[in-house]
Amino acid sequence: MLSGRRLFLPRCVASTRPLPEEAVPAIAGPPLFPMGSRAADGAGPERPPEDGTPEAPGEESRRLTRQQLFTMLAAASINFSSMICYSILGPFFPGEAEKKGASNTVVGLIFGCFALVNFLTSLIMGNYLTKIGAKFMFVSGMFVSGCVTILFGMLDKVPSGPMFIGLCFLVRAMDAISFAAAMTASFSILAKAFPNNIATVLGSLEIFTGLGLVLGPPLGGFLYQSFGYEIPFITLGCVVLLLVPVNMCLLPKYDSIPTKESFWKLALLPKVLFLCFTIFSLSACLGFLDPTMSLFILKKFKLPAGYVGLVFLGLALSYSLSSPLLGLLSDKMPHLRKWLLVSGGLITALCFFLLGPAPVLHIESQLWMFVLVLVFLGFSLGMSAIPVFPEILQCAYENGFEEGLSLLGLVSGLFNAVWSLGAFIGPTLGGFLNEKLGFEWASAIQGGWAVLSGLATGIFYIAEATRKSSSSSLQNPPSDNEERTHLLGSET
Repeated sequence: MLSGRRLFLPRCVASTRPLPEEAVPAIAGPPLFPMGSRAADGAGPERPPEDGTPEAPGEESRRLTRQQLFTMLAAASINFSSMICYSILGPFFPGEAEKKGASNTVVGLIFGCFALVNFLTSLIMGNYLTKIGAKFMFVSGMFVSGCVTILFGMLDKVPSGPMFIGLCFLVRAMDAISFAAAMTASFSILAKAFPNNIATVLGSLEIFTGLGLVLGPPLGGFLYQSFGYEIPFITLGCVVLLLVPVNMCLLPKYDSIPTKESFWKLALLPKVLFLCFTIFSLSACLGFLDPTMSLFILKKFKLPAGYVGLVFLGLALSYSLSSPLLGLLSDKMPHLRKWLLVSGGLITALCFFLLGPAPVLHIESQLWMFVLVLVFLGFSLGMSAIPVFPEILQCAYENGFEEGLSLLGLVSGLFNAVWSLGAFIGPTLGGFLNEKLGFEWASAIQGGWAVLSGLATGIFYIAEATRKSSSSSLQNPPSDNEERTHLLGSET
């Protein structure tokens, strides 16, 4: 690659035994299990919880358990701290890097380096999650992230030229490894704690992602203008380090028995491939804005660095406020996920075409229109991003993958890896296009990723629905009575 609502979540997955087929009555109506239950997805009976504690079938909790609450607090802390550290660079780092001899393309590569290393590391972290331990991976990732954030604040003391650029790449790579560890563990732990409401929980936690994106640019711009380059990074790095012992106490320990599920078996499923392309396109579009948007705002609207961060509010606020609603909608009405994915991709493409706007429209760019497009862009990104994780999980269950922390680690690693790949291609290609063609054409071209993903996903879902419909008609041929009635009707 955002509510004071009360969540009604099950305390754990019930331990049940399958009934004989003749003993199960035919019940018309919606599925009895929400998304996340293998019984709902046709993947067989549910397995007991891994801690071995059974619970009466159908028993639900009307409030968050203490373990769930601590898990959400820990995940909220990593969402907020990682996003505020990531977004703080936007308002002033591209200009500071230019003073140190870095071109627009090199600045884009510095942003993209983070994502490339994240991509490679997420695959490894997801595969070895159960061996390393989810809690240890989470806490150690936060610790390293805090340390390298402080180190990044010291780079202004480095001589300009290759030395500065090389150390920027090195520190960003270290930060990417820590971020991959913490986020892969966070996604897995959340899916383990909230198996039936993962989209709702992820959407709710995007509020803290949005807060980090909202506060990062203006806070970074203010601290940079008031105290210089070092203070923004030192301040935030110390905050992240203070959160490490807090999370060591808060976060429950989730143990799991490693399984032999194949990562490539999951990644090469046709539906998962299309969903991965959706993740990639959204991340590439969003990553394009990192090295380019602040420079465009400074040159086009003549705003000081301290005010550039306020423009980012349109995107971050709309994403954070819409994500809980979209997550709830995705969990309550799973059949709408496909429409959210397709329409979200197409709206994202339209927003990028209007962001410049594209020169073929012959529309003069104005600040109010730029912010309005960012608002719609934040909403459309949420439409496509929130349903992807539960869709991949559902696809895995339908194809016989075994429930547990091992599968969740694979899905989390795959999600973060593909998101990171897009976050590498986006700023790298975006920085090059911005340098050669200008922001207006570059943003319009970048929206092509979203067009392709929206159309490809839509075509896949149509083909899947057609295949299921024809398969259903073949498996349920007309009965003898229906054939007799049809023949009698023909004779008359």
